[in-house]
Formats: sequence, structure tokens, C-alpha cells
Amino acid sequence: MAAKSGPRQRRRGSVRELPSGALQVRVYGGKDALTGKRNELVEVIPPGPRAAAEAEAARTRLLNQVDERRHPRTSATVNQMLDRHFELAKLAPATLSTYIGYAAKHIRPLIGTQQVGALDGGLFDSYYAELRRCRDHCDRRPRTDHRTSIDHVCDHRCGPHICRPLGDSTVRQIHFILSGALRKAVRWRWIGTSPIGQAEPPPAAKPDPRPPTAAEAARILSEAWADVEWGLLLWVAMVSGARRGELCALRWRDVGLDNGVLWVRRSIWQRSKQLGEKDTKDHQKRRIAVDPDTLVLLVEHRERCEERAAALDVALPADAFVFSSAPDGSKHLLPDSVSQRFGDLVRRLGIDTSIHKLRHYSATELISAGVDPRTVAGRLGHGGGGTTTLRYYTAWVAESDQRAASTLAGRMPARPLPGAAVALSRAPHPYERIAALLRDQVAAGALPVRSFLPGQKQLAAEHGVAVGTAHRAAVLLAEEGLIRPVTGRGFEVVRLPEAIVEPVLTPVAEPAPADPAELVLLDLVVRRAGVEVARFSAEGDPDHPGELRELLLDAALRRGDAEDELSTYEMDVFRAGEEVPVRTFVVSRRRGSGRS
Repeated sequence: MAAKSGPRQRRRGSVRELPSGALQVRVYGGKDALTGKRNELVEVIPPGPRAAAEAEAARTRLLNQVDERRHPRTSATVNQMLDRHFELAKLAPATLSTYIGYAAKHIRPLIGTQQVGALDGGLFDSYYAELRRCRDHCDRRPRTDHRTSIDHVCDHRCGPHICRPLGDSTVRQIHFILSGALRKAVRWRWIGTSPIGQAEPPPAAKPDPRPPTAAEAARILSEAWADVEWGLLLWVAMVSGARRGELCALRWRDVGLDNGVLWVRRSIWQRSKQLGEKDTKDHQKRRIAVDPDTLVLLVEHRERCEERAAALDVALPADAFVFSSAPDGSKHLLPDSVSQRFGDLVRRLGIDTSIHKLRHYSATELISAGVDPRTVAGRLGHGGGGTTTLRYYTAWVAESDQRAASTLAGRMPARPLPGAAVALSRAPHPYERIAALLRDQVAAGALPVRSFLPGQKQLAAEHGVAVGTAHRAAVLLAEEGLIRPVTGRGFEVVRLPEAIVEPVLTPVAEPAPADPAELVLLDLVVRRAGVEVARFSAEGDPDHPGELRELLLDAALRRGDAEDELSTYEMDVFRAGEEVPVRTFVVSRRRGSGRS
């Protein structure tokens, strides 16, 4: 007796012959993830003796893709994918606006109608090649590039079209846009895998920040101080390394006039006529220590703002913008206007730089001074624990943030007095100091010609610096021709300095060391007319009126007051860490001497 046959299994997929003789293979792939309509995978096999076998192989291959969920689940186009990607993207407004502009100009016209499931490595190679050929995506026919799109009479500004490639950085931006959109398409189950891995975008450019030199920074500030508030903005930019949008968003509530700390919390973004306030670029709030000189400048600026507001009978609220064109500080500066004004300034001076490169100037000076990259990264707002900073600036010396503030202040160009010229005032780098000492030893005969310098490890240990710093000092002398490297032996002295009348670095005479028992660390609070105006720390003898008077006089001079106004000040003297003052010091009006 014949066995009973089971139910007949329905054949999946279909193969039908077209009028041309070709075979069309069609496999059902579920509902379209975007439209909800029937989604079918279709492949056409050209006619031939093996067409039937190839059609059956294609049907099997398509069925395997469906079973393994590797098939495109939608017929959506790149345009539809970008629309949804930008709708759901969580990006800063300026970044989103830039990406939408790139997509409108360079993605949609070229591959916008392509189905997402049809993208592959070959298509990406052709697409990127077109971007590198012509940024206007011309059709290779001769044409004229007009200076304007409105009716006009052509002149020398209208000429034949010349193909210019799109920059590598822009092509990489476009690659990142497509990469993000395709990752979401995989998550939406539009496609099984992202084909962007088959694309080869241009490599990232090597970092080359080229910040302004110290001499150029001095010239920039010299010109900027003609407008005190403009000069202060550029000063703070150099000291803090803040971005232009962060400077525009800085409010008085973010400025610690009592502890010398700036809080960077927000940023102003601008793209054409669009404007708004947003988080910082790294989405993290950071604090930046500032030096006493910068703190004095900010106190003076605050007083000017209060006087201006009082003259117009308006209040200056705590959340007023530090840099504002409004008397009440209610309006921030425009980032594009700041960049434009800075550009006009440096063009007049013949300096090739931008306001963003003041961040590079700040970082470069700190790194050169031996501040560790993690501290520099924290001041600049770089993520990754200093990885980004190290990619641009390399150093390996550990310092603290307050040390960073003081070091940078010592390298800042001097603030000009009214009617006085600006001179560059900065402390020498550690390697320059070591080179100066070695140069003096050569001139004095302590290191005669044909002798060798001490080893770099020995120099580093003697001066308390890194071996790289000691090596840099030797290289400086080698560039001057005083020494030469000898393989296996170090650096040999080959000649005496040509001129020692005015050495490159004039040593500063240090005062004779005081009795350690008399000098202690003091916390000093200075008041004028009962209002606190300064708070700082210094070493001194709390029982020595002359030293206390000098400290009080220094605080008064920093505020711009003359010595004859010293009697209007008083100073509380604390031992470091104590809450009860040792004494309150004032200056007698009659004799100009101090009394407690």
C-alpha cells in the first residue's frame, strides 16, 4: 500500500520569461519598512542557453538573503533616508544646518534618487571621484561662470568655468553624513548591513595649527587696546583659550572675581542670519583659572559696565553678558562680527591668522612652558583626557592648572599704559634659561673650546627639567654655532660667543634669601572704603610693616591707583589656612607708614 503523501509545499519565489527572452526572478521580501507596501526583490537574467540554471541560482540566492535578513527591506531612496535622518538627528543647530546644506548641494543631486539597498562600493568610488573632480558637478560642457545670478552686463568677473575639486575635509564631512544615515537605516531594518564600510574617503589632513608668534600676539594686542573692551576680549581669548562663541556667551555670573575662575558653560552659534545659544562644543562645563593681572582687568571692566549702566539709569543684572554692546549687558556680541573685526585687525598688521588660532597660541605657550597636556586639554575643553591636545601639541611635564594660569600670564604681552608703546614682556622658556647659563659658562671659560657639555640627563637633573628640555637648550646653542653634536660623545664647544655685551637673556638679579623663620605664606584681603577689591596670597613677614606696605601698594597699583591714595586702603593679614586675621594693616596719612 502506497504511503500517503504530505501536503504539497508552495514554491517560494517565481521565475517568468519576459518578451525579450530574458528571465525575471522575483522573491517576496516582506512589507516595505517605509511605505508598508509589498517589498519584492527582483533580478533579471539575460537570455542564453544557461538562463534557466542562472535564474534558479538567483532565486536561491535571493531567498537566502531574505532568510538571513540581509536583503533590503525597503525601496526607499537616499533622499528619503536623509529626510528621516535629519529629522531625528540630535546635533547642534549650526552643525545640523551645515549638514543639511552639504546634503542639498552635494548628495541629493548626485545619488539622491538611488535606492538605499543599491548602494555599494563601486557607486561610492564613482561618487567620491565626482566630488573630487568638480565642486559644482558640471556636465563637462563649456560654460560661463557669472558673478551674479541676476541680469547684468558681464565684465572681467565673469569668465569660463574652471572645475575645482571639493576639499578633502568637505568630502570627509559628506562621508560622515552618509555613514550616520546608513547606520540608522540598519537600525530601522531598511537594510541588513551598511555599505559605507566599502567606501574610501580621503584621509584626514595632518594637524598644522600655525598659531601667531609671541611677537605677533604683542602687535595684535597693541592695536586692539585702542578700544579697551576689544583689547580685553582678545586678552581673555589668549589667556583662557576659549572659543569665540564661548567668549560671546560669557556672563558675569560665570566670572569669579573673588577666586579668579571663569566658568565656560554656554556658547553662541551663528550661521548666516540664524543665531542662538547652545552647549559648548564638548557639551561639558569647564572652569578656567585666571591670573591676578587678568582678574584686575576684569574687575576694571565690571566697574566700567556698572558706571555706564548707572549713567543711563539702568541696572546691570548678574546674568548680563561680559562683552556686550548694550548698556545693561542684555545683548551678546555676534561671533561672525568678532571674527570679521579680528580679520580686519590682522590684515592691517599684515599677520596671517584667525581668532580661532588664539586657542592654538594659548595651548602652544602652555605646552612650551612645560604644562602637562591633560591640564591644557582641560582649559581648552578637549575630550579624551588630552588625546586631541597631544595630536596637535606634544609635551610631557606635569603642572597644575593654577601653575598654567600664572605661566601663561607671564608670557602675555604687556598691557600698554595710556600713550605708551607696547613691548613684549614674557618670561624666558626653561630651555632658553639653560642655554643662557651654558652660554655664559662658555664665555667665562668654564666650558673651554673643544670641551664637551655635560650629558643631557645631568643637565636635566641639575635644572629640574625634562631631558627633552635640556636637549632643546643644546639644539639652540648648536643653531647659534657655539657647539656641534659629536656622535657618541655629545655636544662639543667649537667657539666663543661673538658678543657678550648684551646677552640674549639678561639674568635677573635675585634678592638675597631671607631668613626662613621670618617668611610665611600669607592670605591677604584688601579693601578700599570698606569694599573688598582684591584677595591674593604671598610670602612675607606678618610682623614687618615695610613688607606689608609693599604688598598693599602693589595691590593698589594693580588697580590703577597712585601711591598717595594708599591711605584709603586697608588689608587683613591671615596666616595661610587660618580664618582669624593676624592683624589689619593700614597706612598712616601723616607719615605714609603702616600701622596695625
